[in-house]
Amino acid sequence: MEREVIFCPKRQSAFWFVILMMLCFFDADNAEITCRSCQPGNKWRAQELLLKFDSSESATGLKGEVFGRGDGAGRAAAASAESRRLRCAAGSDECAPDRGEHTEPRLKRNTDNLHVKGEIGARELAKTKVSNVKTSQQEDSAGEGVTSAARYRKRTRRNSDDEKTSSPGSAPSRDPGEGTRPAAGRRVPRWSGDERRAATPRHEELKLNSSTFALTGDSSHNQAMVHWSGHNSSVILMLTKLFDFNLNSVTESSLWRSTDYGATYQKLNDKVGAKTILSYLYVSPNNKRKIMLLTDPEVENSLLISSDEGATYQKYRLSFYILSLLFHPEQEDWILAYSHDQKLYSSVEFGRRWQVVHERVAPNRFYWSKMGLDKEPGLIHLETSISEGQALYVTCKLQNCTDANKGKPFPGYIDPNSLVVQDEYVFVQVSAAGRPIYYVSAKRDVFTPMKLPKYTLPKDLHVISTDENRVVAAVQEWNQNETYNLYVSDTSGVYYTLALENVVSSMGPEGNVMIDLYEVAGIKGMFLANKKTDNQVKTYITYNRGRDWRLLQAPRKDLRGNSIHCVLPYCSLHLHLQVSANPYTSGNIASRESAPGIIVASGSIGSELTSTNVSVFVASDAGNTWRQIFDEEYAVLYLDQGGALVAIRHTPLPIRHLWLSFDEGLQWNKYSFTNTPLFVDGVLGEPGEETLIMTIFGHVSHRSEWQLVKIDFRSIFNRRCTEADYQTWHLLNQGEPCLMGVKRIYRKLKPTSRCVMGKTYSVSMTSGPCDCTEADFECDYGFERRTDGKCTPAFWFHPSTMSRSCTTGMTFLNSTGYRKVVSNNCTAGVSVEYTARRQQCPVQAPKGLHLVTSEGTLSATLGTNVTFLLFLEEGDGARTSITLDFGDGHALTYSNVSSIEDGIKHIYKAVGIYRVTATGENSLGSETVMLYLHVTCQLEYIHLSAPFVAVRNKEVNLTAVLWPSQVGTVTYIWWIGNNTEQPVITLEGSVACTFSQEGTSTVTLQVSAGNTILQDRKSIAVHEYFHSHLLAFSSNLDDHNPDVAEWRLDVSRVIKKSLIEATGVREDRLLVTVLPGLPTAAEFFLLPDKQLTEGKAEQSSAHLDQLSEVLLNALNQNLVQFTLRPGVQVTVYAAHLSAAPLVDTSENHSGSAMLMLLSVVVVGLAVFVIYKFKRKIPGLNVYAQMQNEKEQEMMSPANPTGATASSQRDLVHSLEILDTEFNSRPIGCMKPHVHVKFSTELPTYIV
Repeated sequence: MEREVIFCPKRQSAFWFVILMMLCFFDADNAEITCRSCQPGNKWRAQELLLKFDSSESATGLKGEVFGRGDGAGRAAAASAESRRLRCAAGSDECAPDRGEHTEPRLKRNTDNLHVKGEIGARELAKTKVSNVKTSQQEDSAGEGVTSAARYRKRTRRNSDDEKTSSPGSAPSRDPGEGTRPAAGRRVPRWSGDERRAATPRHEELKLNSSTFALTGDSSHNQAMVHWSGHNSSVILMLTKLFDFNLNSVTESSLWRSTDYGATYQKLNDKVGAKTILSYLYVSPNNKRKIMLLTDPEVENSLLISSDEGATYQKYRLSFYILSLLFHPEQEDWILAYSHDQKLYSSVEFGRRWQVVHERVAPNRFYWSKMGLDKEPGLIHLETSISEGQALYVTCKLQNCTDANKGKPFPGYIDPNSLVVQDEYVFVQVSAAGRPIYYVSAKRDVFTPMKLPKYTLPKDLHVISTDENRVVAAVQEWNQNETYNLYVSDTSGVYYTLALENVVSSMGPEGNVMIDLYEVAGIKGMFLANKKTDNQVKTYITYNRGRDWRLLQAPRKDLRGNSIHCVLPYCSLHLHLQVSANPYTSGNIASRESAPGIIVASGSIGSELTSTNVSVFVASDAGNTWRQIFDEEYAVLYLDQGGALVAIRHTPLPIRHLWLSFDEGLQWNKYSFTNTPLFVDGVLGEPGEETLIMTIFGHVSHRSEWQLVKIDFRSIFNRRCTEADYQTWHLLNQGEPCLMGVKRIYRKLKPTSRCVMGKTYSVSMTSGPCDCTEADFECDYGFERRTDGKCTPAFWFHPSTMSRSCTTGMTFLNSTGYRKVVSNNCTAGVSVEYTARRQQCPVQAPKGLHLVTSEGTLSATLGTNVTFLLFLEEGDGARTSITLDFGDGHALTYSNVSSIEDGIKHIYKAVGIYRVTATGENSLGSETVMLYLHVTCQLEYIHLSAPFVAVRNKEVNLTAVLWPSQVGTVTYIWWIGNNTEQPVITLEGSVACTFSQEGTSTVTLQVSAGNTILQDRKSIAVHEYFHSHLLAFSSNLDDHNPDVAEWRLDVSRVIKKSLIEATGVREDRLLVTVLPGLPTAAEFFLLPDKQLTEGKAEQSSAHLDQLSEVLLNALNQNLVQFTLRPGVQVTVYAAHLSAAPLVDTSENHSGSAMLMLLSVVVVGLAVFVIYKFKRKIPGLNVYAQMQNEKEQEMMSPANPTGATASSQRDLVHSLEILDTEFNSRPIGCMKPHVHVKFSTELPTYIV
C-alpha cells in the first residue's frame, strides 16, 4: 500500500530519522519483483532497504524481528550465509537471500514509528517527526527484533470513546497519560473479558525490569546503525550519524559500544579517530566478531577493521569508493566490493588488501559460487556490460580473472541487468524481434528456454523463489496492468504451470514490484495471497504450494463477544500482506519457525480487503480459525521462541507501556517499561527467537539525546519449561490431516504454561505417510484444470510432443497430464495412475527446427564471429544430422544435434545479405529452415558531392560518397531546395534534380546504415548565366592542405579576397571554391551584372568575357598571391593556360619543375603501354575478368554471341573505368593506404 504522511502542525520543523537496521547480509540484487514474504537473494548493498534475517541458518548469525510501520512497499529479507539463494522460507525466514553481506540497520528518530528489530547484528534506527504515516507493516524474517511502531496509518477506526466503557470484548486501551497529549483528558481503559480477569488492579501496575542510558552529545544525530553480536554475546555497537540531506552526506558521527547488553555504553570516537566521519557498519556473516566500518569518502576514503567485536580497530586506505559489499557464504575473509566506476574488487583478507576482478560489471549482478554446483569455491558469476543493450554472462576465478580463465556459460549476448543466480538455477534474458526469451540453467547445465503456456506472452517476468528444487515466477501477461500471475515449474525450471491468477502487486520505493504473496513460517507448503477478482481484493490460503486455494473463514465473535455474521464466499477475513521496504519497521503479518501454526496479522472482515476498520487477528491452528485481539493497529513481537507475544501500539505519541500474552493471544497484560513516556524509534532484540533482552530506542523530546532503555524479560518468568509444559498439535486443513502427502504432529508449548523455553528449545515434528490422492498432483505443462478438477490438454498443446533429447532406443516420460506437487511425500494410492509413464522413444522425423543467432539479431559485423544456434523440438536429436549453409559458399554438416549445443561460429569476409540455411535430416524425413543475415560494417563518414554553382532549370547530379564504400544495406534521404517537408528516399547513392529559381539552394543528405545515421549539407548557387575557370597553386600549398571541408572554405575566402584586390572585380560577381583532394585545385565563377546586361544572353556573355579576361590576365602575370602563414607565400594560376602553374616558378625550384615534367611524360608513356598490353599481365587482369564474368551473367540469353562494334567500344570504355575504380576505390571495409590521398568528389563544370 502506498504511504501517506501527514505532518502535525506543531512538528513541521522536526526531521526524519529513518530506521534501516542492516543485518548480516543485505540484498543488493535489483530484484524487480518480490513476494511479500520472499526476497530475491541477488545482492546486498549498503544503500539497500530490502533486507532479510534468517533464523534457521547458523551462518547468518543474527536473528531479529521487525515490527511497526514502514514505508509500505518493501519486504523483509533474510540473508542466508550458506548460499546466495532466494527462498520463501516459512514465516520468519521468508525467502531468504543467501547474500553474505551484513550491514547495520538504521534507526530514524521517529515520533510515529515504533521499530523493533532483533535478528541481526547490524541495524539502523532513525528519528522522524511525523504525525501520521500510512503504509504497510512488515515482518522481519527471523527471530526477535526490531519493532517499529513506525507507521501510524490514517484509517477510519472505531470510536474509542464509544467503546471505552463497553462490556467484554474491547481491546487493551491506552493508559491515562500514555499515547495521549498532556492536555488530553483521562480515558477509561478498554478490556476484553479475558483480560479483565487476568489483569491486576490499576494501582498494582506491572513493571518490567529496565534501565535507561542516554547517548550524551548526539542530540543532533538523525540516524543510527546498531549491531548486536548475539549468540551469548553481550556486545552491542551503535553508530550514530548526522546526515545532511542538502549535502547528501554524513557530517558527524559517533561510535558507541556496550559490553553489558545495553545497560551502559562507551564512546569510541578516540579509538577510530576524533575527526573520522563514519558512514557504514558491516559485520562478517560467518564471524560476528569481525567488524568493518566505512568512512565518508567525501572526507576520507578508508575502512576500519576490528577482529574483537569492535574493541580495537586498524585503518586501511582505499583507492576506490565502495557502493556495495558481498561476503562469501562460507569463507569469513572473502569479500567482493562494487565501486562507483563499475569495477568489481575482491579481498581474501577481510578488506585489508583489494585487487580488481573485472571492469564494466553490471550493478548488483555478481554472485559467489555455490558448493556442490560450481567446480571451484572461489568462482564468481557476473554480468559484464559490452555496449548499450548488450551484456555477457561470465564466470571468473577470484584471484585470476584473465581472458584465458574466463568462462562463458551462455553462448552469446544477454539483455542488460538480466543475470540472476539463485540456488541451483541461473536465469538470463535475450530479446529477439522485440520479444524477450527467458533461459534457465539447472545445476549449471546447458541453458534452455523457459516454457510458459504458449499464449502467456509476458510483458514482465521475475523469479521470486527457487527453493526446494522448483521455480516460482511472477508473470505479468499481455492483458494485465496491476496484477501478476504465479507460475510454478518442474524440477528442471523449464516447464511452468499456472498456480494463481491476478495476484495484487504494488510498486516498491526502489521501483521494484512487490506482490502480495506470503509464505507462512514453520508450515511447509502454506502460503497466503491477495487476489483481485471483479475489482475486489480477497485473501486466499493454500496448504499444498498453490495447488488449491480457499478464502479465510472470519472469526465468529468480535472483541466484545458479539457474533459476527460472515458467510463464505460472500464474506471472509482479508489480511494486509504488504510489508515495509525497511526491514527494521514492522509488517502487518508475522509467523515464526519456532512457533508453527501461530500467525498474527492485521486486516478486515467483509467482502473485500479494506484500509478502514483495521484490526489485529491471530490464528493458533495454522489459519483454520482466527481470533480478533486488537481493534487498533499493534506491532506484535515473538518472545522466547514464540512462547510469549509482545504487542506495542502504533502511535506517533509517546508511550511507556507494552502488552504481553503467554497463551497465544488469549489474554494480554499491560507492563510499563519506563516511568516517562517515550517517543519510540525502534526496538532491538537479542539475536535469535529466544529473545529475553531488548533495547528500546527513543527520545523524550524532539531535541533530546537518544534514550536507550534496556528491558530484561527474564524477571517475568519464574521457571524453565519441563516436558510437562508441552503438548502435541496436529496440523489440519479444515479437518484434513494429510497435507503435502504426510500427517504432521508438532510439539508445542501449552497455552497455560508460563515458563522459559530458552535457547536449547527446538521445534520437533513427527510425520506419517499418506496415500496419494488427486489433490497431491497439479496439472502438468500444457494441461489446464477444468471446473470438475480434471486436467485436460490446452487447445495449443499436442500431448505427443516429445523432447528433442529423446533418442531412439531410449525411454522418455509420457505425461498423464498430472505431476506431483514439488516436496509432496505421498506414496501409493493413485500414484501409479497420475505419474508419468516411461515409454520407448519412437523414431520420428525432425520437426520444429529453429535457427537463430546467439544475439537474437539478423545482422552481423564484418570480420566478427557469428554464432548460430539450432534447436529441434521433435525428433531423434542423436540420429538427426544437421547441415548449415552459411550462404557464402561455405557449409558444415554435423552428425547429430547434440554435438552443436554450444552453437556454430562463422566469420563473413564480405558485406552483403546472406541466406543461411539449416537442414535437419534422418531416415524418416527432413526439415529446412532459413534466415537472411545482413553483414555490415560501420559507416564512418559521408560526403555530399554537388556542384558549387548550377544553371537554372538545368539538370545536375547529386552524389553521396561513403566511407567505407561498402557497408551493407543503405538508405539515402534527400531534402532538396525548398522542399524541406517531403524528403526523397532512395536506395541509390545519387539523384538528378533541377533548380527553377535563382539564388542559393540547400541540399541535405542523410545516410542510414544499420544503427548509424550520418548527415552532410551543401549550398548550391543557382544562376541563369556564369563563366567558370579552374585554378592551380604553387606546390607549397599541398604541404599545408589537410583536405578537410573547413580548411577549403577558409582558403576559398582568402583566394576570393586576393582576386578582388588584384582585379577590382565586385565581390558579388565572383564565387570561389576549393576542390577536395590533392594536388590542391580550385574553381572560380563569374556572374553577370543584370543591371548592365538587362538580362539578355548576348550582353551577359560579352560582360562575362570581359571579366574573365581581366581575371586571367592577373593570374597569368602572377598578380594573385596570398600568405598562408608567415614564410609561406602561395601563388594562384589559371590551370588551363599552361603547365607552368603546376609548379613553383621560383629559382629555387626550377630543377624540381623539370624533374616533375619529365616524370609526367614517363608515367604517361608507361600507363599507355600497360593499358595496351594489360591483358597479358596476370596481376592486372584479375579484376577485369571477374567483372566480365558478372556482366555475362546479366546479359540477355537471346543473343549470347552478338557483339556490335559499339558494344565493344563500350566494353573498352568500361574497362578503363574499372581500372580507375580499382586503383582508387576501397573494397568493402578495407581502407586505402594511409599515405595515399585521393578524391571521389568530382566537381561539375558548367560553361
